[in-house]
Amino acid sequence: MFTRTLALAGLSTLALASAAMAEITVNDPYARSSGPMAMAGAAFMELVNSGDEDDRLIAVRSDAAKRVELHTHLSDDSGVMKMREVEDGFPVPAGGHHRLKRGGDHVMFMGLNHPFEQGATIPVTLVFEKAGEIAVDIPVDLERQDDAHHGHGDMKMGD
Repeated sequence: MFTRTLALAGLSTLALASAAMAEITVNDPYARSSGPMAMAGAAFMELVNSGDEDDRLIAVRSDAAKRVELHTHLSDDSGVMKMREVEDGFPVPAGGHHRLKRGGDHVMFMGLNHPFEQGATIPVTLVFEKAGEIAVDIPVDLERQDDAHHGHGDMKMGD
C-alpha cells in the first residue's frame, strides 16, 4: 500500500512540474542565404512561450552546415554592426515571445553543406533549457523582405 501511495505521489508531482514548464511554439520560421555560392545562411522565427516559466533557447542543431550557432548583431565603438555568437542563448519569457529577425538575433549556419535553395526546407532541432528539443522544418525563402532590410553579406564576423 505504501509503495502504491508513493508512486501516486510521484506521478502527481511530475504532472504538476509538467504543467508549470515552458511551452514553446515556433511561428513564421524561414531561412535564407545571400546566394547560391554562399557559405553561410541564417534562420529567423518567433518563439512563443505560453507556459508559466521563463525559458531560454540555448542551442540549435542541424546537418545543413558544419557549424550552427545563435548570433546577434552589435554595434562597435565606431558604429559598425558586427555579428557575434550569443553563447548563453536567447530568453523566452513566460507568457511572452522572442523574435529572431534580420539585423538582430538569429540562427547562423556556417559552412553550408548544400546551398539554400528557394522552396527547400532546412531541418533543425531547437534546444531549450526547460522545454527540451523541438524539431522544426524551416522553409527557405530567398525573396522575403523584412523590416530590418539587413543582409548578411554586409556584416563582418566578430573576433
